[in-house]
Amino acid sequence: MSAPSRGRIARRLGAVAAAAILAFTLSGCAVLQAVIDSARAPVRDAETQEVVESGQADVFTLMVGDCMNEITDEIAYEVPVVPCGEAHDEEAYFEHTFAGDEYPGDDAISEQSFDACFEQFSTFAGIDYQDSLLDFYPITPTQESWERRGDRLVTCMIYDPEAQTTGTLAGAAR
Repeated sequence: MSAPSRGRIARRLGAVAAAAILAFTLSGCAVLQAVIDSARAPVRDAETQEVVESGQADVFTLMVGDCMNEITDEIAYEVPVVPCGEAHDEEAYFEHTFAGDEYPGDDAISEQSFDACFEQFSTFAGIDYQDSLLDFYPITPTQESWERRGDRLVTCMIYDPEAQTTGTLAGAAR
């Protein structure tokens, strides 16, 4: 083999090696991100779907029975979900799904969401809202989530404004 041929081969091998290293690095980053994401996600029991290990959950994956710690953002995409047997701030107690294709507006979403959560409060808590020490709020679709994700789900959250709770508030009657 002549020297120029060996040089071209060496450059090609170098380029192939660089591409392989880059591909490996990028795939490693993707794998690392997947590991990080899975490390943050709550772990659920395979049969009951109950959260057994804390983690950050996509707000669109919250389920009735999930417990979480307080979020302070007005618009949240991830929420800190914890097993209900641990101290927590809030519990998902009811879901309501809006019908229709067109976003009804912020006021209508707010009013209908509060009404749906209010109607189910006493059934869940075991006491009328007016007589209860507990409170609630809805996690509602935004116009963006409605239009881009088809989000129509309201998740009703119950909580004790005075302290964290351990266990469910179902039937708490307080």
